[in-house]
Amino acid sequence: MTNKKIFQNIINKKTQSKIVFQDKKITAFHDISPKAKIHILIIPNKFIKNLNHINKENLNILTYMLYKSIKIAKQEKINKSGYRIVINCNKNGGQKISYLHLHLLGGEKLKNF
Repeated sequence: MTNKKIFQNIINKKTQSKIVFQDKKITAFHDISPKAKIHILIIPNKFIKNLNHINKENLNILTYMLYKSIKIAKQEKINKSGYRIVINCNKNGGQKISYLHLHLLGGEKLKNF
């Protein structure tokens, strides 16, 4: 199964994933390999390969993803203690799945990098 297909299956609820938020633009779900106590991935429902594929037509999705990540942080009760948002781009940037996604990390003291 391709990386793109994995995320599409989550969006379409064809796989077992704990979705914490979904609407017509994005889907947010718990990462299967968490790097923090709370590790949620936020993805656009329409495929975008990575940050390099953001253009004038899809630019607003990043703002929307960030806005919803703040709402999800509040929902998960990590907004006051603190959280981190990460977007990796391509292999050397740490992107393992070729589908734009935002990591929302928190629920514990995160290491500095």
